[in-house]
Amino acid sequence: MDLGTIVGLGVAMGMVVFGILLGGVGFQYYIDVPSLLIVVGGSIGSMLISSPLARTLAIGKYIGKVTSVPNLQEGKIITNLVSFSERARREGLLALEDNLDEVEDEFMRKGIQLVVDGTDPEIIKNILYTELNQINNRHADAITYFASWGSLAPAFGMIGTLIGLIAMLANLEDQSGIAKGMATALITTMYGSMLANIMLIPFKNKLEDRDKYETRQKEIVIEGILSIQSGDNPRVLLEKLLSFLPPAEREPIKAESNQ
Repeated sequence: MDLGTIVGLGVAMGMVVFGILLGGVGFQYYIDVPSLLIVVGGSIGSMLISSPLARTLAIGKYIGKVTSVPNLQEGKIITNLVSFSERARREGLLALEDNLDEVEDEFMRKGIQLVVDGTDPEIIKNILYTELNQINNRHADAITYFASWGSLAPAFGMIGTLIGLIAMLANLEDQSGIAKGMATALITTMYGSMLANIMLIPFKNKLEDRDKYETRQKEIVIEGILSIQSGDNPRVLLEKLLSFLPPAEREPIKAESNQ
C-alpha cells in the first residue's frame, strides 16, 4: 500500500472538511445530490463516450496501481545481471540457460533466453525496446484517462453552475427556489474542482511517476543483457548499470555485488 497516496487523500479531504467546519456554516449545506450527479455522473458518461468501455471498466485496476507500491527490485536485478555476466565469461553464454527458471522478472528472462538462443544483438534490442514501448503505451492509456477525466470534472462543475443559475433566475419570486438554484450553482463548481484536484490529476501524476521508474528498470535490464552478450567485464557492467540509479542507491548494491 502506498502510504503517500492514502495519507495525501486523507489530508486533502481532511483540510477541506476542516475548512468547512471552521467556516461556521453547517456541513449539510455542502451536500447537494443534484450537484454530485451532474459532476460525477456527467463526467463518467463523457468518459464512456470518449474512451473504450474496457478502459472505463478498468478504473479499479488503475486505482490499484496508484495505491500500491511497485516492487521493481532494481538492486536485485542489477546483482543478478552481474552474476549472469560473470558466469557467461567463465562458462559461455549457453550456461545461462541453467539459471533461467530462477529469474523472476519475465522481461529479463525473455532477454536472457534470446541471448542463449544466439539472437543477433540488434534484433534483441529491437524486440526488448518494442516490448518496452508497448508497456509505455499501456501506461499512457491510464495516464490519459485520468488526465481527460481531470479536465472534464471542472467542466461539468461549470455546467452545474449554469443549471443552478438558470434555476435561480426562473424562480426570482420564490426565495427558496433562488437559494436552491444558487446552492446548485456554487456547490457543483466545488465538487468538480475537488474531484479533479484531489483525485484525478494527482492520480495521473502518480501513474506518470510509476511509468518513469518502470521504464528505468526495463532500460537497466536491456543494457545489462546487451552487455552480457557483448562480453563486457562484470565490473564495467556493474558501473554501467549503477549509473541509472541516484548516487544514494548505488553503494549498497555495489557492496553486495563485491561480496
